[in-house]
Amino acid sequence: MPQAVSISRVLMRLIAAIVAVIGLAQAAAASDALVAHSYKMAGDAARMRLVVHFDKEPDLRWFLLRDPHRLAIEMPEAEFRFEGEDLSPRSMVTAVFYGNAGPGHSRLILSFDGPFAVEKFEILKNETEPGFRMVADIGAASEEAFQSAMAEQIEITGATVAAKSDRLHKQVERQTRPFRVVIDPGHGGIDTGAAGVSGTVEKTITLAFSLELKKKLGEVGGLDVFLTRDRDLFLRLDERVKIARQHEADLFISIHADSIRQKSVRGATVYTVSDKASDPEAAAKAIRENLADEIAGVVVEEEHQEVADILADLIRRETQGFSIRFARSLVEELSSAISMIQTNPHRFAGFRVLRAPDVPSVLLELGYLSNAQDEALMRDPEWRAKAASGIAAAIGYFAQARQGAGG
Repeated sequence: MPQAVSISRVLMRLIAAIVAVIGLAQAAAASDALVAHSYKMAGDAARMRLVVHFDKEPDLRWFLLRDPHRLAIEMPEAEFRFEGEDLSPRSMVTAVFYGNAGPGHSRLILSFDGPFAVEKFEILKNETEPGFRMVADIGAASEEAFQSAMAEQIEITGATVAAKSDRLHKQVERQTRPFRVVIDPGHGGIDTGAAGVSGTVEKTITLAFSLELKKKLGEVGGLDVFLTRDRDLFLRLDERVKIARQHEADLFISIHADSIRQKSVRGATVYTVSDKASDPEAAAKAIRENLADEIAGVVVEEEHQEVADILADLIRRETQGFSIRFARSLVEELSSAISMIQTNPHRFAGFRVLRAPDVPSVLLELGYLSNAQDEALMRDPEWRAKAASGIAAAIGYFAQARQGAGG
């Protein structure tokens, strides 16, 4: 009997030692586990940035999922220490999920409100604190571009390895198709825009004119034409940009009709985007238009970031060059059709609605509702048809030049 007790004690000690070893091994493994300790995202409906901090350099792979549109980021088994409020839906993201994805693997999944493109995905070492951070720049895209990116990822590796330096999203080769124009009737819904001396509201004039312009462009032929809105609907500025990118627009035209204190000022004006305004009047115009969201009671979280990617900056510069080229052509065609503002008919300033990095864009001020003559003309169907014909001619020339040069 004493011998049996002795053997039992030996077994118990052996089991305890094994349990202790396993516990130490588990503790050691836990201490070696990757820790994701911060999650931040900012942006609007057209573009956003995602930043996730890690305690050590992570080995990440990302891939796309559909139904709904999702971005999945796979990593070694990780401990997530995210703040719940940081994961709240915002910008283009409708939901965020994370957790274990099998032995030795964890996964972070973002669900989006529509198709998107991962324009940059990189791992950077922190400059002022220990650890690394993942930075992803994401923009709205067309369904065709999203599906093409998915097909490419499946064909090559099934996923994409995170680069440790700048990585520019490879733009999908556009198939031969008609030149695409997106017309943006300014304001709408709760945001009525400017008001005329006889009570005309900007949102009504811009929609009526945009419908007329779409009709004229249909007569030109060889063009795909879309409207950001075809009824009295409020759209945020970033949503208008998003619609242009989702349609893979080759040209974006935002239609407006302003009102100012100087009632003698009249005539059409063409604006392009620039960080520096051409004149005080253009700067004031941009401020008024950029406040459209706040006037409607909408506050959009926007992240201001430096453009570090040289290639991305070149794309923006090229797009801005095309915008300026079209603006000059538009001024020339409209000058023979309708009255232009007397001084500097082509102006520029920091308009948010013109900031699509890959879509040539202009804002067309049809005239001033604060001027009785301009207001009467904008309400005249014959004048609108004449103005629309001038714009359609400029678009036709621009489309031919772009397609002749291979886009």
